[in-house]
Amino acid sequence: MSKPVTAIVVGAGGRGTTYALFAKEHPHRLRIVGVAEPRDFYRQRLVDEFAIPAENVVTDWRELAARPRMADAVIIATQDSMHADPAVAFAEKKYAMLLEKPMAPSEVECSRIVRAAKDNGILFGVCHVLRYTRYTQALKALLDSGAIGEVISIQHLEPVGYWHQAHSFVRGSWRNEAESSPMLLAKSCHDLDWLRYVMGAPCRSLSSFGALTHFTRAQKPAAAGAAKRCLDCAYEPHCPYSARKIYLGRLERGEAGWPVDVVAPAPTVETLTAALRDGPYGRCVYECDNDVVDHQVVNMLFDGPKTAAFTMTAFNEADHRQTRIFGTRGEVLCNGVTIRVRAFLSDQVREIEVPETDGTLLGGHGGGDFGLMDRFVAAVAANDQSLILSGPDESLESHRMVFAAERARREHRVVDL
Repeated sequence: MSKPVTAIVVGAGGRGTTYALFAKEHPHRLRIVGVAEPRDFYRQRLVDEFAIPAENVVTDWRELAARPRMADAVIIATQDSMHADPAVAFAEKKYAMLLEKPMAPSEVECSRIVRAAKDNGILFGVCHVLRYTRYTQALKALLDSGAIGEVISIQHLEPVGYWHQAHSFVRGSWRNEAESSPMLLAKSCHDLDWLRYVMGAPCRSLSSFGALTHFTRAQKPAAAGAAKRCLDCAYEPHCPYSARKIYLGRLERGEAGWPVDVVAPAPTVETLTAALRDGPYGRCVYECDNDVVDHQVVNMLFDGPKTAAFTMTAFNEADHRQTRIFGTRGEVLCNGVTIRVRAFLSDQVREIEVPETDGTLLGGHGGGDFGLMDRFVAAVAANDQSLILSGPDESLESHRMVFAAERARREHRVVDL
């Protein structure tokens, strides 16, 4: 049996830990041998899980990047704005690299990362996990088979979810563009990348509209006793975005994982309540420093010419993406679980059920997290870039779509790529 691929993790938060867990489930294929993480709890969690040697446990990634290469691969899962420098540094040390999406908050930094990866000839993948789901692969195979003829147009909806918007994009780490990135990049670069992959043609032009409409001080209910923090607020029982409801309510139901454990690691009623009383996740959603949009539409023109329309909105229950694909000989209605195909010639409808994933962390994103790691580890073991579905050039292309859409939204115009 061949030796397992070795990897170090830079950024041991939710995403870095999830990808690392592949080594727990498949220790014969992947071994975690180092970690860089400034937060004690998250760093120690990875150390305990994988018995990482003390000399390879650091708070600053620069300590590992300064050494001779000590592993086959690096998994970079820091905050978005912290990707570029470690990515370039580890590329120059010839590590195979898995980089969390988005690559970086600016087109210049994305290009810098891709240039470093290509100049150093490293194996490189971006965590566009939606490409790697069994659902996407089944859908892609169906379309490539010609089952609905030539794909002409796509409608695609991302229902972010009211509580997810409040957690991540109003109170959380991705609420403010200066601290993270625009909403379209942070949440939906997945989706524009997925549309490019499914369409199978380059995007040429985009337009976009969107705004922060609801989560502002002007929209705060004018009720007696309304406060700046949910635990102090008399209106809180009537607010769907209540931090008490979203976090303590989940914990009372025995749901101690994400997003509750983001607010308080290893949460208890006492630690979670304390975090909501003093921390960012206990703030009123109408009193935060958020500035990212809470709804956005993007229209795309692809070679063909073919078209796609994408909608991202906070105002729904979090759910699978909803997609409708229109072809010359049929159409597809799909939702991440079921693919419903209508053939125009026979007017017959058939359904393809995609097997459900397990409930483990690697089952996240419809199994895309596992699919990504399975492909990346296999690619490193075989030194075969073709096994990675989201390499440097295609990832840069779909990131450029996002940046162009943001220019279109801000400048109120069509932007050509």
